[in-house]
Amino acid sequence: QVRLQESGGGLVQPGGSLRLSCAAFGSTFSITSMAWYRQAPGKERETVATITNGGSTIYADSVKGRFTISRNNAQNTMYLQMDRLKLEDTAVYFCTARNEALDRDYWGLGTRVTVSS
Repeated sequence: QVRLQESGGGLVQPGGSLRLSCAAFGSTFSITSMAWYRQAPGKERETVATITNGGSTIYADSVKGRFTISRNNAQNTMYLQMDRLKLEDTAVYFCTARNEALDRDYWGLGTRVTVSS
């Protein structure tokens, strides 16, 4: 079992920056990849960025060049550096971890990011 806890959300002005953190607890050795998702009000949940154990990354087109996903495997923590934030980045951001062998995904409870002037 893996438990995930996000932090770092808040209110920021357009053009500003935030860094989200996701701490993983439990059977972290079983994690094969991690990702950030977000869900904006009235919209479906979408993938923001994914990072594998090897460090390979994939980004949604809407955040490429502005967001950076990273991991500190020694500390079982994942980050999302968000720069040049836009109004449309407002959403609840969720951290996920995948166990490929069990075909199982674990989710955090989310952290809210509000971009507003």
